[in-house]
Amino acid sequence: MAHELPKLPYAPDALEAAIDKTTMEIHHGKHHNAYVTNLNKALEGAADVAKWSLEDVCRNIAKVPDGVRNAVRNNGGGHWNHSMFWTWMGPGKGGEPKGKLADVIKSGWTDFATFKGKFKDACTGRFGSGWAWLARTADGKYEIVSTPNQDNPLMDGKHPVFGVDVWEHAYYLRYQNRRPDYVDAWWSVANWDEIGKRV
Repeated sequence: MAHELPKLPYAPDALEAAIDKTTMEIHHGKHHNAYVTNLNKALEGAADVAKWSLEDVCRNIAKVPDGVRNAVRNNGGGHWNHSMFWTWMGPGKGGEPKGKLADVIKSGWTDFATFKGKFKDACTGRFGSGWAWLARTADGKYEIVSTPNQDNPLMDGKHPVFGVDVWEHAYYLRYQNRRPDYVDAWWSVANWDEIGKRV
């Protein structure tokens, strides 16, 4: 079954506190849609992989046939990352995480302010395009990591709790080259209720 572009869970202008309507429309309707289209095209040459779930595609990227692996990695990663990214944001969200996620952050980084600083470092320290993540390792530890391009922690055997897209197409129209400002604004739309389900 072909992969499909998911609908945004809110209107394109719903995240104006951090991301403008035009950026959301282009990011979702053009960039994410292109990942879906190109993933389906790549999977035409890998019938067995085409039957896998999107998460399994990312988790088992090393088992994808050599001839299509790079295209599947880039576009499958892009599709999974963005499908989740839309759910990790929402209108009227922000604030501080609660429950188990808050406990994880306090345990690993003392407080939310320190965590945000370390996470921002991962966002701004990523040279070129990529993502920053809070991920859980196989032995149950939590860490902040950064991945290039459309890679994600699933590809390294880890469990992504949430990630922030730091490709320029995610922020350039409003923030130009000011990635740190975009990251600072992103916290105002963080959907901690949804993110907290993945801890």
